[in-house]
Amino acid sequence: MANEKIRGMGFAHMAVGAVDFEKSMAFYQALGLKLYTQWGETGHRIALLDLGDGGKLELFEKPDMQVSEDGPWIHLALGVQQVDEAYQLALRAGAVSVKPPMEMPLDAHPYRITLRVAFVRGPSGEELEFFKQIVNRFV
Repeated sequence: MANEKIRGMGFAHMAVGAVDFEKSMAFYQALGLKLYTQWGETGHRIALLDLGDGGKLELFEKPDMQVSEDGPWIHLALGVQQVDEAYQLALRAGAVSVKPPMEMPLDAHPYRITLRVAFVRGPSGEELEFFKQIVNRFV
């Protein structure tokens, strides 16, 4: 069933912090997730791992992270056609802005990608990202 308010919305990725990045990478790859792309320097690496159905797990290297009882989840990313429209709709619905819409070129490898993203905080403090990969825009 299609979302009638935000066109093209669907699951994009879930972000999780990794105290031991290499161990987490090995664990998720052992579960069959395949590396899509990665970027960042040691201590601040980020990897997108493909779940197999187009959805991704975004792994953030966080060596000093203290994991709470709520776990290491960072944000829920929702793929949308229009990031700016989704962001404005969320604000009108009561969300609090974390980061307004912006383009984010990533010096990732093996695929260099540019994203359009915006972040809001929902009513229980949960962080949502509205996300779109901009096709054919490489910096």
